Amino acid sequence: MDVVLTVIVAVLAVVVLVAAAGVRFVLQYERGVVLRFGRLLPKVRDPGLQLIMPLADQMTKVLVQTVVLDVPSQGAITRDNVTISVDAVVYFRVKDPVKAVVNVQDYRHAVSQVAQTSLRSVIGRADLDTVLSDREKVNAELRAVIDTPTEDWGVAVDRVEVKDVSLPEAMRRSMSRQAEAERDRRARIINADGEYQASARLADAARMMGETPGALQLRLLQTLSSVAAERNNTLVMPFPVELLRFADSAAGSGVAGPPAARSEQAEQPEERPDPEALSAAPAAEHEPEVRSEGERED
Repeated sequence: MDVVLTVIVAVLAVVVLVAAAGVRFVLQYERGVVLRFGRLLPKVRDPGLQLIMPLADQMTKVLVQTVVLDVPSQGAITRDNVTISVDAVVYFRVKDPVKAVVNVQDYRHAVSQVAQTSLRSVIGRADLDTVLSDREKVNAELRAVIDTPTEDWGVAVDRVEVKDVSLPEAMRRSMSRQAEAERDRRARIINADGEYQASARLADAARMMGETPGALQLRLLQTLSSVAAERNNTLVMPFPVELLRFADSAAGSGVAGPPAARSEQAEQPEERPDPEALSAAPAAEHEPEVRSEGERED
């Protein structure tokens, strides 16, 4: 009797162990793919308590959450022959657990390798300015390139972003000089524009003051009042503007006199000597000498 009881207990223990081996728990963010004797069962196990045949079935759990994959820094050469290092991040999820288990051995490693090669190829087709300024375009192209081969693996790429772009030190210095020159150019343009506007306003003000003579006097009085309001030792002596105009007109009339006199002198003809007087002069000089010789003979 004791032997029979022992056998029954042993059989019950074996049944319990076998039943326990056939119980599986599938979490909410997982899906179960069952292979029975190596053949795929078409039904995917949903979250909850699932029973499988011990020793016959093999369940593989697949995460359906969004996976964040860091792409290591990749050295690439842009289309304009600039060597840079770029790293990125890929967001993907499994949309078909059966393909993720059957079609690829390790879908995470496969996605990582595809992302690295795609990153180098996309950067090689873009210019440096595009990589630095138009990140959205580069990200969209990179996502399309990575999503094409991963579709057969049951993986959907949600988003790809380029995190950092490392430039050589010489390129950084040249870019900083270029940016400094651009800022200097803008500052000069703004300064020149301000000078042009100020000169235009001053020309308008001078034109208006020229049309109204009293405006200049009012401006002079305003300047005197602003100077007198400050506490300083500056002594301001107002000088009538009419006197300056009179002095200017007088100076203009004084300068015009001498050139007229010089022109009159230039118009007078030059006196030339008479040729007959010049010929008679030597004869008169020789006559005394002849007379002196006659007197010596006498």
